[in-house]
Amino acid sequence: MNLKRLDYFCQLAQLGNFTRTARKIGIAQPALTIAMQKLEQEVGLKLINRAEKNALLTADGKVFYQYASSLLEQSQQMSLALEELKGGMKGEVSLGVSAMMGSYFFPELLTQFKKMFPDIKIHLIDQGTAALETMLINGELDIALVRCDHENEQLRYTAKMEEEVVAAMAISHELALNSHTNLAEFCRYPLVLFHEGYFLRESVSHFSKQNQITLDIRMETNLIELQKSLVKNEIGITTCLARTLVAEDKIKAIPFLPKMSFELGLAWKKSHYLSKASQTFIQFFEDAIKEK
Repeated sequence: MNLKRLDYFCQLAQLGNFTRTARKIGIAQPALTIAMQKLEQEVGLKLINRAEKNALLTADGKVFYQYASSLLEQSQQMSLALEELKGGMKGEVSLGVSAMMGSYFFPELLTQFKKMFPDIKIHLIDQGTAALETMLINGELDIALVRCDHENEQLRYTAKMEEEVVAAMAISHELALNSHTNLAEFCRYPLVLFHEGYFLRESVSHFSKQNQITLDIRMETNLIELQKSLVKNEIGITTCLARTLVAEDKIKAIPFLPKMSFELGLAWKKSHYLSKASQTFIQFFEDAIKEK
């Protein structure tokens, strides 16, 4: 089966339009149409319903798309494996991390890794952990640091670590006098929070909805330094990881009771081929966690 036609078909399925797909691939639209006709002849099935300029998959086409996507991914992984057999410790790793961990945990770690393995390229992708898990499952990432409180059966996990979530406020804020707080008290104050979909927002959103509390959210931002500045100036209080406030002298962090924490781990898709570069990074990360 012609892999190029399979690739054209999968891209057409994703974009749903012959003109846009031909433009993205870099071929003429009639050439794309002919390629799809030959593919349908080859498999003996009608895969595409042509409605005006849009390309909609038939029921058979949807089933075929799942297998074609899987076959293309395996082909790409095989090519990567063959290239590695020919070369030394080189390669690329697409690594997913959240904004918070990317800002406060990975800079030093990645610096050390690059010193040890200068020929391995790291492509860093910043997303919330839920989005990163989806990207892993879709084959868009090699590895990612995600939550593993409830493990996904499609993923493997290693180097697990617990992170505590604390309440953070300016040292002049009235709540800073307390030794601890709870979500009911926290939700009474003006807030500066991460956007929905990020783990530092989840507990607050869930509690407020469950208890029908209207939150006074003064700002939503994933920019850590902006969030800190707003907190220092008493625009609102926030939730953050305890580790991120170690060097802050104008922000007070107090724990929640009951304790709020979650488990993070480095994960990858079970069916995804792990390159030597990815395996090297995983081993490096495991060693770094053990030392810490």
